[in-house]
Amino acid sequence: YTITGNFENIGGLKVRAPVKSAGVVVGRVTDIQFSTETYDAVVTLNMDSRFQFPKDTFASILTSGLLGEQYIGLAAGGDETRLQHGDKLMKTNSAMVLEELIGRFLFNKAAEDDSL
Repeated sequence: YTITGNFENIGGLKVRAPVKSAGVVVGRVTDIQFSTETYDAVVTLNMDSRFQFPKDTFASILTSGLLGEQYIGLAAGGDETRLQHGDKLMKTNSAMVLEELIGRFLFNKAAEDDSL
């Protein structure tokens, strides 16, 4: 079955990247498009039909190790209703972009130094 999710920033996520839950591959990224309506990325996931996830499952773009490949991690919710073919993930968390993290850290450091 195929589901989609919208992400503000996908970082270096690529088509064919794994979709994992508890470290187990449960699907693959099959398509990445840019939405001109919502101005974010629409990621299509092809899920293994053996694995049924609750409708309120949370999807995050994660990185293997410090500089490894990016993948989508699923954290199952508690909803009784299961995701069906064509459903959209309502809860998503974008990729942590290393440059943004460094920029924030440096900005916070500069703000701390100014206040002394």
